[in-house]
Amino acid sequence: MNRIKELFIGRSIIGFPFFMCLFLLSSALQAQETEVGFGLGGLKYSGDLSRGINLNSIKPAGTVFFRSNISSAVSFRIGATAGKLAGSDAKTPIDVFANQRDASFDIFLFEASTVFEYHFLKWREQSGQLRWTPYFFGGIAIFGISGMDEKPEEYSNVQPSIPFGLGIKYILNPKWYLGVEFGARKTFFDYLDNVSGGDGVIKDYQYGNEYDNDAYYFIGVTLNYAFYTIPCPTSPYKKNYRRN
Repeated sequence: MNRIKELFIGRSIIGFPFFMCLFLLSSALQAQETEVGFGLGGLKYSGDLSRGINLNSIKPAGTVFFRSNISSAVSFRIGATAGKLAGSDAKTPIDVFANQRDASFDIFLFEASTVFEYHFLKWREQSGQLRWTPYFFGGIAIFGISGMDEKPEEYSNVQPSIPFGLGIKYILNPKWYLGVEFGARKTFFDYLDNVSGGDGVIKDYQYGNEYDNDAYYFIGVTLNYAFYTIPCPTSPYKKNYRRN
């Protein structure tokens, strides 16, 4: 019964982002200002075995996405990100009890997300005065993990998260632009590292803190293709600018 309940909840959670994806895809096709892209970068974990941003534990990751621009300032994006997450007490000890615990993990993570982006500068205006803009993004995501050792039965390998972060976009020509993005994922899950509460006397030391959920981050460089013409101040195509 618990297994059936877990599958039902997991599929329901996964189904919501895909419904949102279909909705955004329909809206994007009507808007005719759409983009596709991909990116390469790294995933970083933060939890009971590692705190903050530590370059030693960044693992390779990739992302693909589809974007709909609904105004010069606001865009909606659906995407998928996949890569490895890892952590080790031996490599990044965070306290004197790390050697006693001697825990480590190395898992695969897949994420599906729906986010909005807000661009701070008017870089897609027809006047074409700017080649770049910083932006903020936030939304909802679902992630799944595999490769984990035995875990508590009450937890599912499929969990929700809240992605948010900052980035910069730079126009290369009227169809292509580069992006650099850093994003955090707030989770409601304390078993990315398979370490949580333990014995009541030593759980906050030899084990972990069950009231402090894990998080993960993505940092990467993206290449974007626009199905419309981006104004570009130094481009010879600027005088012939038109929207498809």
